[in-house]
Amino acid sequence: MTLLQGCITTGHTSTLPPAGEPDRPPVVDTAPGRGGLESDSAAVQQTLQYLEERIARYSRDYEAMLLEALVLYEARQPDEALAMLDRLVAEVPNFHLAQMVRGDMLLSRVGRVKGIGHNPILHAMPDSRYVLVEDLRDEANARLRAYRASLENRGKTPAQLLRLGESVETAILVDKGKHRIYLYGNTGGDTPPELLYDFYVSTGRARGDKRVRGDLRTPEGVYFVTRYTPDSQLPDKYGAAAFPIDYPNALDRYRHKTGSGIWLHGITHQFYSRPPLDSEGCVVLSNSDLEQIIPLVTPRSTPFIIAERLEWLDEESWRARRDEIMQVLEEWAGDWNSGDPQRYLANYAPDFWAEGHDFDSWSRMRQQQLSRGSGPAFSIEDLSLLAYSRNSELAHEMVVADFRLSHADGSHRGAERKRLYLKKEGERWYVLHESGTEERGTTLAGGGRLPLDDL
Repeated sequence: MTLLQGCITTGHTSTLPPAGEPDRPPVVDTAPGRGGLESDSAAVQQTLQYLEERIARYSRDYEAMLLEALVLYEARQPDEALAMLDRLVAEVPNFHLAQMVRGDMLLSRVGRVKGIGHNPILHAMPDSRYVLVEDLRDEANARLRAYRASLENRGKTPAQLLRLGESVETAILVDKGKHRIYLYGNTGGDTPPELLYDFYVSTGRARGDKRVRGDLRTPEGVYFVTRYTPDSQLPDKYGAAAFPIDYPNALDRYRHKTGSGIWLHGITHQFYSRPPLDSEGCVVLSNSDLEQIIPLVTPRSTPFIIAERLEWLDEESWRARRDEIMQVLEEWAGDWNSGDPQRYLANYAPDFWAEGHDFDSWSRMRQQQLSRGSGPAFSIEDLSLLAYSRNSELAHEMVVADFRLSHADGSHRGAERKRLYLKKEGERWYVLHESGTEERGTTLAGGGRLPLDDL
């Protein structure tokens, strides 16, 4: 029994496909005398304890129940494994992956099952239906890979999440390669954000970054949730709720990307989950998991970062990268406060753009403003730092800084917020794009059309 070998502790050799290789089903070897997790009872107990803690924290963590059943089965405790699966399918009968694993375990009592969904009954299905079995195996592999990665990344923070401002309660990150969504909470201090939940998700049917309308890809970048739409205002296809995001953002439009209507949403109530690559661009979450995070998401405030692969940092490395960007912003603010146009404009890239401006017209405008005096000195407040993935298609490192300007006299510029896109060329950071944004709002419901790219 080797289904989860390598997912229990990083000291084991994994039987899961290495990253980048085509999916192949993990082997479930039920023949006696072949070794198995029963030979490492400490690892089994440690894993079971971890999974039980997940279930205690979130009673509808059905993935943890499935994983616990698999661990018990591999540890030569089939009766306990089946009892867990019986409980699971009773609670969520439309969790088809759990139903299939339960069938494999029952069939293993009378014959050898070669892998998840590899049994004589399913092999006898017509090809038109067997594709559904392959979808479920893909889902199993995605969930198992994510579990293994959670062990490797324990105690680390995504490099894309460098700082959350005081008004930002949570942030959402999506790892497309692992088909995982992460919800982080603001710790309100100098410590890294805290992981609150992570769940399996489905993404676009086509791999890669979104470029044009209808290409079936999920975009990659730094976005923000714009709205909340409850299920009462949605067709059943979108499940428990929907959260549209602001794709295409300023950088997407600058790069001539097209399309719209990218949402985080649920799933038709007929099913518990969808295959890993199954949407037309949206990020799709099970209804029970989506319901868990609905109260924690604030439109116009919650960042929504999507990457093909998240980068994970230990705390020391995370602090170093955060502090580097904060120093860049302090220098930008200091140069603006100095009233010296040359110092201030040296922070801007030659290919800078803003609404209605390129670098030359922006320079003329700012020189005229600064010639009349820089006005009251200001500082940066409520700062969030959100990074693009360094393995993305961008030629440079990119960080989005979202903040509010606070003046020494306590005033604000019409409650104006700033959003800067910073890019790194060589050893120097420059402002590539600058815009004003609305002050933080409250949760909004409805008011939006259905997703154009996920119909």
